[in-house]
Amino acid sequence: MSINKGILVFCEFSGDSLTSLTLELIGAGSRLAKSLDEELSAVLIGDNAGRYAQEAISSGVSKVYVIEDPLFKESLCEPYLIALNKVIHQISPSIILLGQTTLGRDLAPCLAFHLNTVATMDCVGLELDPSSRRLLMTRPVYGGNAEVIQICETDPQIVTVRAKSFDPAIQDGSRQGEIIRIPAEIDPQQLRTKMISVHTESQAGVKLEEARVVVAGGRGIGSADGFKQLGELAGILNGAVGATRPPCDKKWIADSQQIGLTGKIVSPDLYFAVGLSGASQHLSGCYTSRIIVAINKDPEANIFKAAHYGIVDDWKNIVPLLISRLKEVAVHNK
Repeated sequence: MSINKGILVFCEFSGDSLTSLTLELIGAGSRLAKSLDEELSAVLIGDNAGRYAQEAISSGVSKVYVIEDPLFKESLCEPYLIALNKVIHQISPSIILLGQTTLGRDLAPCLAFHLNTVATMDCVGLELDPSSRRLLMTRPVYGGNAEVIQICETDPQIVTVRAKSFDPAIQDGSRQGEIIRIPAEIDPQQLRTKMISVHTESQAGVKLEEARVVVAGGRGIGSADGFKQLGELAGILNGAVGATRPPCDKKWIADSQQIGLTGKIVSPDLYFAVGLSGASQHLSGCYTSRIIVAINKDPEANIFKAAHYGIVDDWKNIVPLLISRLKEVAVHNK
C-alpha cells in the first residue's frame, strides 16, 4: 500500500497576488482532497514568497510551505527543483498539481525523474477512478483533435494543468491554516545552470493567456494595420489579440502573441477567429475556448468545423461593424 497521502499545489504568483491559474489549481485540489478525505497543502517558493501564504489559506489550503531565498529571483528550474523536492520528501503527497506554465513545464518532468514516477502534462480534466481512487487525467492529443484519459500507477501522481480548465477557488478570509517555513539551504556554487541575461518584452493590456476574450487573426488579415483593427476590437472587450504563425513570421504581430502547437495555449470565454483557416496546429491552442466565433470569407474553411458561430464574409466588412456597434452599446450603458 502506498504511503503517499495528500495533495500538494505548486503556487505561482505575480504582482500582489497568486496567479489565476494557481487559484484554479487550488480549486481543483480542494475538490479532489474532499473526495479523497485528504489534506490540501501548497508550496510557495521565491524571494519574499511568504507574503502570498495567507491568500493560499483563504483559498482553501490547510498548510502552506514557504521557502524564500533571493536565489529564486532568476526563475531557473534547478533551484526550484531542489526546494520543491525538499518539501515533497517531507510530506510525501500522493498528488502534485502544477500549472502548464513556463516554469511548470520545466519542473514537472524533472521532478518525475527525480522521484521515479511519471508527469502527465497539459491536463484539461481531473477525476477520480471510483475503484482505484487514482487520478483519471484528461489531456488533448493529436494537436487537439482528440482527448485521452490517462492514469499513473506510481506515486506521487504529477500533473500540469492547462489554464481555464477548472473553476478558481472561492476566497474566504475567515479560513485558518498553518504556515511552515523551510530554509532553502541551496549553495549557488553547486548549481549547474546560471542566468546570463534577461530580456523582458513589454506588453500593454491583458495577458493573452489570462484574457477572457481573445481576438485572433490569421494570414487573411493581410497586414500589420489589419491587426490594429483587431486590437481595437479586443480593447473594447477588455481582451487580447492573438495570431496564427504566418502573421508572426511576417512580423505583423509579436511572436509572443502566437497561439497554437508552437505558441501559447488559451482558453477564453469568447474566441474570435478572424481570417484564419483553422489548421490543427492552431486549433490545438484554442479548442477549449467556451465559445468560438469564426469570421472567414471561405465557407469551406476548417475553422467553421470548430466554431460555435460562423460568419461567412470578409472580415473587413464585419469587424468595423462590430467595433461600431460595441461602441454604441458602451455609450448607451454609461
